[in-house]
Amino acid sequence: MIKSKCFKTSNLILKGTTFTKYKQFVDNAFTMCPRHALHAKTLGFIHPKTKEPVTFDSEMPADMSGVMEKWRGYARNKNI
Repeated sequence: MIKSKCFKTSNLILKGTTFTKYKQFVDNAFTMCPRHALHAKTLGFIHPKTKEPVTFDSEMPADMSGVMEKWRGYARNKNI
């Protein structure tokens, strides 16, 4: 909450700067993916009873893929 208030207050002072453009990018990313963005392509563990390896594979969800593509474009333009 404090961070959010600082962004709103600072936005008035830093209007038109690189910070404002980055904040706009972040806001757009949260609009595209309004949830926690944690994903694992593959998870695995040894089953406690059978002692056999167990693995799960999952493709990245579409909303997260969209945010990643936007980030790649942003980073490419910023030479990050």
